[in-house]
Amino acid sequence: MTAIVILALVALFIGLRLYSVLGERTGHEQPILKPADPEADARMEPRAAPRAATATVASEPDDLAYLPTAGPGVRALLAADSTFDVARFLEGSKAAYRMILEAFWKGDVEAMKPYVDAHVFETFAGAVEQRTKDGLALDNRLVAIDQTLIAGAEIDRNVALVTVRFEADIAAVTRNAAGEVVAGSLSDAIQTRDRWTFRRDISSRDPNWLLVETDEEE
Repeated sequence: MTAIVILALVALFIGLRLYSVLGERTGHEQPILKPADPEADARMEPRAAPRAATATVASEPDDLAYLPTAGPGVRALLAADSTFDVARFLEGSKAAYRMILEAFWKGDVEAMKPYVDAHVFETFAGAVEQRTKDGLALDNRLVAIDQTLIAGAEIDRNVALVTVRFEADIAAVTRNAAGEVVAGSLSDAIQTRDRWTFRRDISSRDPNWLLVETDEEE
């Protein structure tokens, strides 16, 4: 009988200790997870996987934006003009390349006039005039611009000159007055390499660059 009483007291003591440790909630306990509901997953909207953190990339232009020989000139231009952005300039030059070429092919020299200097305008206008006298028309297509790189850059006082090399696929067709093809083919694009030089006065508030020279690589 005494042994039973002792065991009962020991059991009571252990129970009180367990309550003192587990029975009180402090407010910082982890919530109890409920069993997964297989139907709940089917009702949930799909969520995109979390993106991994990415490091901020510096805006310094990389080697793919210009030829190594153009590096010193590009850096000098960046130092002289805080608004100059290599990527934005290349995008703008690519748009100008397409627009000026298409205007020349159509014979619409007035459309290109605001974007070229007087010498380039006279050259293009003269070629269009001669083409018209010969009764010829161009039916060219710019299929793709494969690469655009800065091939040279320099700055003299406030005048910046940047030469861009374009590698493009062009389908060239020349038609006579009757619309017949006399040269070229629209089904066979030719890879061309042009170097166009753009100029801008960096002290001017006008952000536009003018085309001042065109050349074709052999």
